[in-house]
Amino acid sequence: MTPTDFDAVLTTQAGFRFPVRPAGADDGATIKEFFNHVSKTDLRFRFLSGTPEVSPPQISMLTHPNHTTTESFLVFTEDGATMVATGMLACDDALDHGEVAITIREDHKHKGIGWALLAHIARLAETKGLRVLESVESRENHDAIELERDMGFVARPYPGDSTLVLLSRAINPL
Repeated sequence: MTPTDFDAVLTTQAGFRFPVRPAGADDGATIKEFFNHVSKTDLRFRFLSGTPEVSPPQISMLTHPNHTTTESFLVFTEDGATMVATGMLACDDALDHGEVAITIREDHKHKGIGWALLAHIARLAETKGLRVLESVESRENHDAIELERDMGFVARPYPGDSTLVLLSRAINPL
């Protein structure tokens, strides 16, 4: 399976169409510009810290996935001109569990992008043979928690941190 195997045009339930593709080494400036349009609250939800901006090492992590245990997706407007979301899948070395994280530009929320991108990433996780897909969310991120629950994720307390919730969904049970 190559990175381009997961290029796609996804359509939301509201009819919004957008191309999604794996990130590459040349996407740093595009990703940096994207995060300039993400709210401070959503930055905190994505990185689970109070970082005021995305650092070069964080951008490098998004632009240099190894395509085996990590994959980073970029979502664009239908014309391809503007990046509107990013999603990442990070798996353990055994390809048993994977963690997903999604961020959407403030001006493109509530269009169904999160739902469609999470479904796309879940298909990748299933293709890789993962048994469980997980997401770590701030307890304050009600929209993400609700979306993930709607998609079959089960919420439970995050071990050792009462400010977080661990959501998980079995995808290839034994």
